[in-house]
Amino acid sequence: MKVNINKSWLPYIRDEFSKPYFLELVDFVKTEYQSYTCFPKSDLIFNAFEHCEFNNLKVVIIGQDPYHGVGQANGLCFSVNDGILHPPSLINILKELESDLQLPYPKSGNLEPWAKQGVLLLNATLTVRSGIAGSHQNKGWELFTDNIIKVVSEHKAKVVFLLWGNFAKRKAALIDENKHHILTTGHPSPLSANRGFWFGNRHFSKTNCLLEQAAQKTIDWSL
Repeated sequence: MKVNINKSWLPYIRDEFSKPYFLELVDFVKTEYQSYTCFPKSDLIFNAFEHCEFNNLKVVIIGQDPYHGVGQANGLCFSVNDGILHPPSLINILKELESDLQLPYPKSGNLEPWAKQGVLLLNATLTVRSGIAGSHQNKGWELFTDNIIKVVSEHKAKVVFLLWGNFAKRKAALIDENKHHILTTGHPSPLSANRGFWFGNRHFSKTNCLLEQAAQKTIDWSL
């Protein structure tokens, strides 16, 4: 498992890579990728950190698992590569974006432009076996990504954390609310969104308002 990670992160998380839990995780992931079809591609596992520089980070969106369908996962939570049909949760995210900011619904579901502007698109678990949601949970990834959230909370200021759904909301315990902004809403999955827990949250415009108040450059959410 190759750790492709922007060098700006290394002063803060280098020690994680030598911890026993992470070494065990590496062995597990290597075996899984050798034995089964897994996602994302091995060189995209740390894609969220490759595109979002630590020094530029100002927004965090937390997902749970990578997509487990063929060709979907690209290492950024909720994101798919160009030409891939938009999964249901992503459709609802983009519909809310359309409604909130009066932007046209995009053809592309690739959220890489957000990452390059300082949005960390972080799944709690960074790998998954094809067709089996949650198959790589409780193997060590959560320890790693929880520590990432703690590092951001400790070493950054006025970051906007977008916590969508109950799983993500539990991560609020890792964040210093005196230093950062936390926005919560329901999950964008159809089950939640169709019950009225997602649409109308206006998290994209609210995020930009908070960034403006902190004298930071806002996010161009268009794709």
